[in-house]
Amino acid sequence: MDFYQPDTIATLHCLGKVDIEVLEGELAQYSRRRPIALVLPALFSDLESAAMKGIFEELSRVGYVSQIVCTLAQADERQFKKARRMFTDLPHETKVIWNDGKRLQSIYHLLEENGISAGGDGKGRSAWMAYGYVLASGRCSIIALHDCDIVTYSRILLARLCYPTVNPNLDYEFCKGYYARVTDRMHGRVTRIFVIPLIRALKSVFGPKHFLDYLDNFRYPLAGEFSMSADLARINRIPGDWGLEVGVLAEVYRNCATRRICQVDLCENYEHKHQPLSPEDPGTGLMKMAVDIAKTIFRNMAEEGAVFSEANFKTLCASYLKLAREMTKKYSDDSAINGLNFDLHLEGSTIEAFTNALEMASEAYMEDPLGRPMIPNWNRVTSAIPNFFDILMDAVETDLSEA
Repeated sequence: MDFYQPDTIATLHCLGKVDIEVLEGELAQYSRRRPIALVLPALFSDLESAAMKGIFEELSRVGYVSQIVCTLAQADERQFKKARRMFTDLPHETKVIWNDGKRLQSIYHLLEENGISAGGDGKGRSAWMAYGYVLASGRCSIIALHDCDIVTYSRILLARLCYPTVNPNLDYEFCKGYYARVTDRMHGRVTRIFVIPLIRALKSVFGPKHFLDYLDNFRYPLAGEFSMSADLARINRIPGDWGLEVGVLAEVYRNCATRRICQVDLCENYEHKHQPLSPEDPGTGLMKMAVDIAKTIFRNMAEEGAVFSEANFKTLCASYLKLAREMTKKYSDDSAINGLNFDLHLEGSTIEAFTNALEMASEAYMEDPLGRPMIPNWNRVTSAIPNFFDILMDAVETDLSEA
């Protein structure tokens, strides 16, 4: 069993079979003082999937969550009403926020009129609006979030995700989930052969940086599952693109002492839908993800004082390519001893595509170092529009009453 602790972030491992009844019993006790809201950013297509059916079944057996907030995107009125009915079967207070409804659209327009952009449609905006509703309702002090496409979902995952922030004896402000992603082969290509070698290449080019060491401590920095205090959700900004997960880690780094940050092993294995690589189309799939992630890291490093130039970007690409190829050998050997399939040619082609993505990200950063602004934190929103939470609550409740 792995009990290795990195030097910055506390790592909470799975060191044996978990007694879920005991864990949930403790959560029920602790959540009386620290009520939990579960946020589910979803497309309507997610809700109709087999994965979501399993998630509903597992959530129906969870008794310690006080509130479930689903931010529904890409749904018409009929689909919104159907989604509302789906959530009424759960034994919790459930709220479905209809992102495409006229009331929410008028709210986004109100924000724009006051100089606040919530960005475009996407997971970042959906999560941000759900946090706003949780804060507006004032019922919960802990917010947990996970995706809605988890094929291997179990209520153990949710319990382990919530435990570090809900338990007052541990008292973490932010908990990031991690897990293995393995079937008959290794998955998680963007993490394995892009983000991790990129972070280490940046350290080789720019020297020791505490921010890079912090990122390098996370076992799965692109995992979409985390829990945090509601106070942290109030002050964090959110990226609106594929740099969401790395951007959230950067905000947590600025707003939270590292001793109050942890990562937890959520489950033995994790499977969800896979994005295509799309090497010929950098505007979609894993290529877009890689470009957005790299730009997010560059901009956060710049905020920490790093100075980028065309020359060090060229060095960075060469260093990344070397490190990614070296890591491929390690993954190949790891696969061999575990009897997994490993396509060395496909892995090499993916690294070449990611190198192109890194070059595109470098060029985009040099042309526009500031990039698209992040979605502002909720303190700024309520400063600009003091009654915003009342407006949001009224819009959501009116939509639900008419569904």
